[in-house]
Amino acid sequence: MPHTPSRHLAEGPRVGIRHFTHDDAAEFTARARESKDLHHPWLFPPDSVQAYEAYASRLIEDRTKAGFLVCEKDPDPASGSAPGGSIAGFVNINNIVEGGFLSGALGYGVFAHAAGRGLMREGLDLVVRYAFGPMRLHRLEINVQPGNAASIALARACGFRLEGFSPRMLYIDGDWRDHQRWALTAESVTSG
Repeated sequence: MPHTPSRHLAEGPRVGIRHFTHDDAAEFTARARESKDLHHPWLFPPDSVQAYEAYASRLIEDRTKAGFLVCEKDPDPASGSAPGGSIAGFVNINNIVEGGFLSGALGYGVFAHAAGRGLMREGLDLVVRYAFGPMRLHRLEINVQPGNAASIALARACGFRLEGFSPRMLYIDGDWRDHQRWALTAESVTSG
């Protein structure tokens, strides 16, 4: 049997990460629609093909952004997912700054079928290692609304440390929302 090379940039025991493609629109938007109750009021991923195309294009074309899909490694043939497994969630690195700063801001979301299974923990760890490895970033920051206990738990579980509080930081769901700032540097990952 011929070997099929992995589409993943990095792999863990249960998931791999890969970049967004335009071909992911149907599955991504279906997963987003299925997950509206899970995401509200924290997150609003694109749930139509037109919205996905605009979103994915920014992640694919803009050098200050990098988007990663967290995909289960063992695809379910009945899932209709692309080769490489069903999409469990996503992690985006936004506001990538080069030069002396070498940093980016993370945003992430899990889809309902994958929630509570530890897949995003594994996927976020892979993205962190990829960001500090091939991308050569030095610092990653996650901004989380204080009431979003699941996102805070994920940031903490992946080694991010709470650095501060930013009142009325981001405009989300019709209002300016407070956020906690969680961060991680390359040294903190390699040293322990």
